[in-house]
This record gives sequence, structure tokens and C-alpha cells, in this order.
Amino acid sequence: MRWIVTIMVVMLSFSSMAKPLSYYFEQDVEFDKTIPTPQDVLGYEVGEWHVRHDQLVRYMEILAQKSNRINFEVIGRTHEQRPLVMLSISSAEKLANLEQIRQAHLARLTNSEQAKNTQNEPAVVWMGYSVHGNESSGSNAALLVAYYLAAAQGPEIEKLLNNTVILLDPSLNPDGSARFANWANSNRGMNLSSDPKTREHVESWPSSRTNHYWFDLNRDWLLLQHPESRARIAKFHQWKPNILTDFHEMGPNSSYFFQPGIASRKHPITPDENVTLTKAIANYHAKTLDKNNALYFTEESFDDFYYGKGSTYPDVNGGIGILFEQASSRGHVQDTINGTLTFPFTIKNQLLTSLSTFKAAVDNREALLTYQAKFYNQAIDLAHDESFEGYVVEGAKDSTRIKLFLNLLKQHQINAYPLTKTLKANGKNFSTNSYFVPLAQPQFRLVKAIFSEQKSFADNTFYDVSGWTLAHAFNLEFAKVKSSWGLEVASTAWQKAVKPSFAALKQSYAFGFAWDDYLAPKMLNSLLKQGIKARVALSALTAKSSTTEIDFAPGSIIVPAGLQTNPDWVAILNDAQTQFGIAIKPITTGLTSKGADLGSRTMAVLNEPKVLLVGGKGVSQYEAGEVWYYLDRFVGISPTIVEMERLGSLDLNNYSHIVLANGNYSGLPDSDKVAIKSWVRKGGVIWGHKGGAKFLADQQLLKANYLSRQDVASAFNTQGLNYADKDHLAGRQRIAGAIFNTDVDTTHPLTFSLNRETLPVFKNSTWLLEKSSAPFVNILTYPQKPLLAGFTDGVNEQQIAGAAAMIAHSYGRGSVIAMTDNPVFRGYWYGTSRLLSNALFFGHTFRVRGD
Repeated sequence: MRWIVTIMVVMLSFSSMAKPLSYYFEQDVEFDKTIPTPQDVLGYEVGEWHVRHDQLVRYMEILAQKSNRINFEVIGRTHEQRPLVMLSISSAEKLANLEQIRQAHLARLTNSEQAKNTQNEPAVVWMGYSVHGNESSGSNAALLVAYYLAAAQGPEIEKLLNNTVILLDPSLNPDGSARFANWANSNRGMNLSSDPKTREHVESWPSSRTNHYWFDLNRDWLLLQHPESRARIAKFHQWKPNILTDFHEMGPNSSYFFQPGIASRKHPITPDENVTLTKAIANYHAKTLDKNNALYFTEESFDDFYYGKGSTYPDVNGGIGILFEQASSRGHVQDTINGTLTFPFTIKNQLLTSLSTFKAAVDNREALLTYQAKFYNQAIDLAHDESFEGYVVEGAKDSTRIKLFLNLLKQHQINAYPLTKTLKANGKNFSTNSYFVPLAQPQFRLVKAIFSEQKSFADNTFYDVSGWTLAHAFNLEFAKVKSSWGLEVASTAWQKAVKPSFAALKQSYAFGFAWDDYLAPKMLNSLLKQGIKARVALSALTAKSSTTEIDFAPGSIIVPAGLQTNPDWVAILNDAQTQFGIAIKPITTGLTSKGADLGSRTMAVLNEPKVLLVGGKGVSQYEAGEVWYYLDRFVGISPTIVEMERLGSLDLNNYSHIVLANGNYSGLPDSDKVAIKSWVRKGGVIWGHKGGAKFLADQQLLKANYLSRQDVASAFNTQGLNYADKDHLAGRQRIAGAIFNTDVDTTHPLTFSLNRETLPVFKNSTWLLEKSSAPFVNILTYPQKPLLAGFTDGVNEQQIAGAAAMIAHSYGRGSVIAMTDNPVFRGYWYGTSRLLSNALFFGHTFRVRGD
């Protein structure tokens, strides 16, 4: 009998924090006993353990099997191939006619007469949980929300199901959620520790907040870099929900937040009625939390400016986005300034506000439907009230980059039309390789938002970025089209492009391809990995083919037959141009009609990059992840990622490049610093941006001076300020995220493929490099009026003007490259990201002293 007693003691210890369903739901709620509870499927009560993603999915599948109120659907897969699950929930009658209801819902948005009939139309409510993987109370609450919708009985649930279609997204970030469930569960004991310093509450680097590539998916709703976001936005536009909820967590010592946020910080394009409805819905949350004696706050801290978040994307699509933030136990139980915070308590708060959202949706159904219909039905009229017709965007030579841009617009339901005749706008001629994006379309407000270059704001403090002009991020020239006079476009909008086909290549003296296309680095890397020997032309040349002459710009890649050792090398080239859609052109002789001959020493040798990406504690997981993602997805390079504490165990001679993303590298041992210097001196190429660049300057690898954040902040006049001015001053001193222009040395190998004299960069730091007095090393410099879009104080702009944005020079036989800004910010800065791939392939080709 002793072993039975022991098992019972262990079970009691593990379940000491377990709470039954009666803890979460009011006593008068009755449930259908034929519907399995979460415990029936999981084997434990909700909140006793952190639910694994596979368990969450399985429970949702079972609910759909057992309940005629639920449809289960997999709408996509994550990077790690976990299913993205969506439940459609309504009454059995409505569920049987779901497609008809969906089409009728969308039809109201384009038919003003149909929009007036709201009597029998359900409101569409999207419930989204835990976009940050370690904010897990949301996904665990989703278990209870789904159970309630499937099993609850009585007039209240019947009224809800008859008046709404609920789209339940139980895990917005399955890969991050899976990582955190494993962390929290594997680091808890039978006796729970509430000490904030225990391992359970302090994750290792990188945290589970992010997805597979360490991106914040809550910033990707507009940018759509990841499969989770692309699948979600496709489903969003299939339904266009009236309400979308976004359940998060914040620090343990907080309470509970729900929107509205700070009124002065909403995007000016968002109608005021959106705020009015958000406030009306907030009353329901306040009432239910009051009833449960839960602390909360509103209209503080968070804003609704950047449209790329889950709680703001609906605001520019006719819906009401609502952010919820619950103080986090970051495990199972934690001591806080408000007392002991348990995981079940955090889950209960998320459940309570889920249920209050439902009640608000039912009571405000007609107002929500009317607002959304007006939002879209007025779009064309509002567009006609503007002083211009739309925007024209130049396609340039890079077909991949413009296609990526147009495809992004298409996913957001924005139409773009190819020009059929050249057009002059803002003093520039736009070719027929350009596209017109009209204002007069249903997504009028979103079009204005993504092309906005707003620089002045009523409130200078931003929770997220203040500028995100997509055409600047893609380095695409664009202009407002003032009049339709002379504007001739195709009758149908751009659709997904078909990959071009090419004539088969045959044996020739050499082959060449341009460096313009965004996928050229990936194609080159693929060729190098397969043993193809290649050179880069450091200056322009004109080569001869059998029938014509071909101009090759600096940066063009030349593949001479005389260097090849693989007998299938021509077949490899044929496969490459088909795979990447980039033309490879035959050259019949090494003697050029202009420029260097193909055997010239100006044809620099190219080698496959072996990249070491330094990470670990002190390094921004976001910016390291963005480098990893760019190299992996767009260059075909798998970097070796090593935490700082392991750097000393490596033989640096195995790597050609070291990349230092933003971070604090001062903690590296002196022995590692000496080893890095020696490695660069012997021929290595080292890249650093932001904190990485600061490290290079501090170690005197980079021959440049800089202004620290403190130096920049000290330029502000603080005389006579009161304590109440503190936050306003802090907002002026920082750059939350804005777009700045730079002047480009287009003759430098690091700028090959950049065909304009200017390059927009994204800046979210006031750390600055001073322009070097040495010749040939200032690659990018800020002009005298650098701000393109977003907020920066005039004091900051004055200090940025004339500073260096990118400096590069030799160090021994190696090269040092530093940039003040992140070239791969959030994965969508397609213009500046080419600087990084150029550094990987051409970083060894220039010999310039920095002093």
C-alpha cells in the first residue's frame, strides 16, 4: 500500500495549483455533459500545466467532432510545420450556411443598399490568442473559450450563437508557444517556486516570445514576411471581421489592460467612430472585471498608430481591433507587488474579457455592422475628395523586388495597374515598367497609410514605429499622381507574375548575368555551392555574344569556361536561370569592346561565404533573427549561429565573415577580441550594425568616431523643465522608428545593384557615426535634410544631417564594414538588405585604408 500513498502524494503536489471549471465559470452556467472538458482530453485541469500546441490542436479537433456548433480548419503551417488552426463557431443552423453568410457579409461592404439591412446579419468576431509564445495565458484561455462555445447551455449562449460568427484562433504563434510550454513545464517542480529569479521564470536566449526566426509576429500583420501572417491575412480578408481581439501579457507587476489606448496616438486615418465603439465595448470589460474584483487600466501606455499589429490592422479594414494585456506569471506562480500571481488567475482574466467581448458584440451588433459598411462604402467618395488620384511606383531593373512589392499589396486587397504609357509625375518620367495604385478603391485608407510620409504629429511618443512607407522599404521610387490626364493603365490589375522562360544555354567561352535582381545573390551562392567558379566585374564592360554586344554593369557576375572543373557546369547554369528567373547570357570571347577584358585582374574572385553570426545574451534576438532570416530565405546561406560565450571555442579560420547584429559585445573576453582582430587582419570580413558597429569602433577595428545616445540626448535644452515634462522630453530624444534618406556612393562594390543616388534607411536608434575624413570610406551619408517619413525631433535631425550611415575600409588584409542602422529590419527592408549580401560576396574586393 505504501507505493499507492506515494503516488497520491505526488499527484497532490503536482495539482496543488489546479483549478476546476467552477473556478473559471459562474455557477449558473450549465454545460452539455456529452462535450468533453479540457481535463477529459488533456488529463489535467486548465492552468495546472502549460498546454502544448499539439494538445491544444487535438482538443479543438475533438470539440469540432462532438459539437455541431464548430467547424475545424487548418489555414496554414508555421515554419516548423505546425498547423495554424481556425475554428468557425455559430449556431448549427448558421454553420450549415456559413459560406452564404460570409458572402452576404462581404457584399454589404460594396453595396450601400444591402448595407442598410442589419436585422438578420451576424457580427463577425475574431478571437486571437498569444501571438507572443511566452504570453501563454491567452492560448490556455482559448481552451476554456472553445469549451464554453461548444458546451454551454441556456438563453445567453443561444443568443450569442444566433447573432455572431466567431472565428477562434487559439494560437497565433504555434512555434513560440511550443517552445515556451516546454520551457515552463520542464522547469517546474512538484512544489512550485514563486521566486521571480528561478529558472522557470527567466528564459534563456532567445526567448519564446518570437516565432521560428525570432521575429515578433505582432509586427508582421502588414509586412507578411512569415507563413503564419500570410495565412492569417488571407483568412482575415475572406471574412473582414467586425471585432478582432488580440490577447497578450505584460510584466508580472502590472494588472490588466484593455483598449482604448492613448487617444492622441491613434493613426489619423482611423475614423473617430472606431474609438467611440472601442470605448463602448470597453465598458463591458470593466463591468465583468469589476464584478471579479480584478485590477485593470485603460487609455495608457499603448497606442494605435502602426497598422502592422493585430490590434490595429482591423482599424484600417473597417473593424475594431482590441488589445488585451494580462500581467504574466511567466510560469505557474510568481511573487509580484500585487501579491502572488498564479497561472490560473491570468487565464481566468483572459476568459472573462473573452466572454465580455461576446456580450459587447451581441449588444452592439448593428452599430458594428453599420460602421463597417460605411467604412467601405464611403471609400470611393473619400478618394474623390483628395487632391490627387493615386501613386505611381517605378518598377526599376529588379523584377523580383517589384513583384514582391505588388504581391504584398495584393495580399492586402490593394489593386495596382501597369502603365501602358510613360507618365510624368513630380518632375520625373515613369516608364511603362511602372504601376499605378489608385486611391479610388475599397482599400482607400490602407493605400494612404502605406504610402504616407507624415512627419509631424500631435503626440511625439510612439509605442512602435512612426514611419513604415512600404515603397521606401523596397527602395522603389514613387510619386503622387495629381491628375488622370495622360494616365494610361492596363484595364486589369496586376496579378501574380509568371516566372520567365529562357532559351537553353550551350557551351560558350563564358557566361554573365546582372546583379540587379533581388535573387541574384541567392543564385550566385547556389552556383558557388555547386562548384561553379565565378568572378565579379568591378567596373562596367561590354562583352560580345554571337549576334550582339552585351553591356554589363559593375557587379555583374562572369562565369568563364576556362575555370570550370565540373563537366556539368552548363547544365547547372541552365537550371539556375530557370529556378531563379534571372537571364544568364553567353559570351563568345574574352576580348571586350569596352572595359576590362575577362581575364583582367579587375575580375575579382568570388568564393562561397562561410558566415558566423554571433548571438546570445546581450544580442538583440530580433535583429540576429532578421539577419538569419534574410540569409536563409533570400541568399541561401545557413549561417553558423554561436552565442558569445561559445565564441572562444571556435576556430575562426573556418569562417569568411563575422556578422555582429545590434547588441552589447563589451562582455566578450579580451582573448576573443584579440582573436577577432587577428582574424580580420589575416583576411576576414567583419560586419557590424548599430551595437555591432559600436563594438568595432570601441575595439578600433573601425577607424571612426561616433556619438552615443547620451551625446545626442545632451544636445536638448532641459532648462526650466518640470517633472511633468519628463515623458515628453524622452519622446523627443528618441527615434522610435522613422525613415531617413542617405546619399550613396554608387561606385563602391558594397552598393552594386543600387541604381539611385539615394537610399532610404530605417532608423530606430540615435547612435551615430561621424563622417570619416578619410577618402573612399563613406559609403552612405545622411544629407542635410534626411527625414523622409515618421517622427524625429529637429534637434535629432540636425545631428543626423551630414553623419555617416555606412563606413567600410581595410584592416590588414581584411575588411571592416559598419552601419548605423539595421539593413534587414523586420525582414521587409528589401532596399538596404542588399548592402548585407554585397558585403558577403564583395566585402573582400576593396582595399581602402580608414585613416
